[in-house]
Amino acid sequence: MSRAFCQKCAYPQSACVCSSVKTVKVKTEVIVLQHPSEVEHAKNTVKLLCLTLPETQVVVGETAEDFAELQVYLQQASKPVYLVYPSETSQRASESNSPEDCIILLIDGTWRKAFKMLQLNPWLLDLPALHIEFEGVSQYRIRKAKRSDSLSTLEATAYMLQAINPTLDIAPMFAAFDAMVQHKLDAMPPAVRARYDQEQ
Repeated sequence: MSRAFCQKCAYPQSACVCSSVKTVKVKTEVIVLQHPSEVEHAKNTVKLLCLTLPETQVVVGETAEDFAELQVYLQQASKPVYLVYPSETSQRASESNSPEDCIILLIDGTWRKAFKMLQLNPWLLDLPALHIEFEGVSQYRIRKAKRSDSLSTLEATAYMLQAINPTLDIAPMFAAFDAMVQHKLDAMPPAVRARYDQEQ
């Protein structure tokens, strides 16, 4: 028997997050470059990001050809464009004086896949890069990461937006995120749930 899905949030009705979704308005244009393997991933947070930040653009691909139209769009843009990716040359977002009315690009994929996408898209490396200083622990408890400070795409976007605009209230973004995480945890068998709880 097929599962029933909520027509609004697209999650299974048993895990509907609509009651926790509140949209956020920002001047910053958010564009996500999503690796194809992430599109159908049940734990991916881009779907949540689009619910809380409806103007988010998602471009699925891996090669430069996949992002050809996006490159043209960015070249014609009349505002600054930044790549959100930590590197030796990236600048701390809170110290960059980046205007709110800018475009930020985020790569949605594992570290390995994100690195590969960068190698296949050298044009991304020509963009000024920003990173956030995050010293806490990701709340993305349901997806394994080698580093405790590895952030989901939603978390990275929220913290980046707040770094650009310190007065921005990003709590609504995390309300939906926390609801999704809790639904996933509640659906786990007790033995599996215990393993995740022990790691906190």
